[in-house]
Amino acid sequence: MSTDLVLVDVADRVCTVTLNRPEARNALNTALHRASAAALWEAELADDVDAVVLTGADPAFCAGLDLRELGGGGENLRGGTGRDRPADATGEPDNPIEAVWRMTTPVIGAVNGAAVTGGLELALGCDFLVASERARFGDTHARVGVTPGGGMSVFLPMAVGLRKAKEMSLTGNFVDADEALRIGLVNHVVPHEELLPTAVGLARDIAGNDGPSVRHLKALYDANARLDVGAALAHEREVFRTYEVDFDEVERRRAAVVERGRAQG
Repeated sequence: MSTDLVLVDVADRVCTVTLNRPEARNALNTALHRASAAALWEAELADDVDAVVLTGADPAFCAGLDLRELGGGGENLRGGTGRDRPADATGEPDNPIEAVWRMTTPVIGAVNGAAVTGGLELALGCDFLVASERARFGDTHARVGVTPGGGMSVFLPMAVGLRKAKEMSLTGNFVDADEALRIGLVNHVVPHEELLPTAVGLARDIAGNDGPSVRHLKALYDANARLDVGAALAHEREVFRTYEVDFDEVERRRAAVVERGRAQG
């Protein structure tokens, strides 16, 4: 399901999903939330797909929530992030982070540029990550004045350790691709032009295995990893659902946050 906002390509049982809002650094407005969730879920249900590669149109992977829409009243927070949906919701997901959480099909994140805040949460939801040398990772929840709702407080410390996760979230500072590899946030760093070939090659390796066994192994890893974090995910989600966002303050901070993010990312 290719649209103007999301590009989809299926070949050799691998589905490549590309967030395609490059003029906004693939920031998640309500429309992109819903379109990307639909594309991912269509891949999950497709009979001809055994692995998914998720990436962004250059120059960024995903800059997180669209701050212009958020500062204008938060429609993308209310209507595009599943904020009103419980953590154990069923039915078709309405945002890409929930989609990757629930997919039984393996998802490889091909991080081509900045992955910031909600974009970092989207990357963290993938099964593993391949990064371009241009990739940058940052959590700016504290700078914007919102609270995580996409697993940041759970999956970031699982990936990099509690102390490094606290440093990233409390400072809002970015880490580059080489540091992301060093701290275990990504599996591989490759030259930019080799990013998609590398990620698709790994996806083809997955697709070449026994499909039911792959999905079983993914489910087993996910279930065992969440034995200790299920309650934490539910707690983060509940805080997110009830957290009061000052949208005027978000709008006041938006320009400074965007400028700083572009400087670092």
